[in-house]
Amino acid sequence: MAFTLPPLPYEQTAFEPTITKEAFEFHYGKHHQAYVTNLNNLVPGTEYEGLDLEAIIKKAPAGGVFNNAAQIWNHTFFWNSLSPTATAPSGALAAAIDAKWGSFDAFKEAFTKSAVGNFGSGWTWLVKKADGSLDIVNTSNAGTPITGTDIPLLTIDVWEHAYYINYRNARPKFVEDFLTKFANWEFAAKNFG
Repeated sequence: MAFTLPPLPYEQTAFEPTITKEAFEFHYGKHHQAYVTNLNNLVPGTEYEGLDLEAIIKKAPAGGVFNNAAQIWNHTFFWNSLSPTATAPSGALAAAIDAKWGSFDAFKEAFTKSAVGNFGSGWTWLVKKADGSLDIVNTSNAGTPITGTDIPLLTIDVWEHAYYINYRNARPKFVEDFLTKFANWEFAAKNFG
């Protein structure tokens, strides 16, 4: 079973001019595709052959197979965490955010601090804990919450390749735009449900 690059849920021009088609061509078309290609080269003839992506991530130790599988999963989740139409949390998710942080503005402040301070390359996640509460979690490199008990609701890719073409080294502005313009709260609500 060969892995394929999942289609984007929108056109590569959907976020112009803030996130350009060129940025998607590199981040999605080259980086994400490279993880798919690498995994397809690593899996044949191993114990991972025939397993789906999540099963590989949960079974593989740190190393090439895990890194490429997790990066495929993380990137696919990230593309779905973006929406070209600004949305806001509502319903049960909004209530859970208020219960944890006191307000959506306080959540944005906490998420921004976490994402901007996530050293090096990695991901910042809004997750649902096993007890139903919410938290903000940073992972490094290919780390992903699905290896534990947290349920990912929304993520931002803070690897430099995610924002460098359009933002250069201004990670704080990228995080701000994510939270105010691009975060797909409908996707997060489905994951929370």
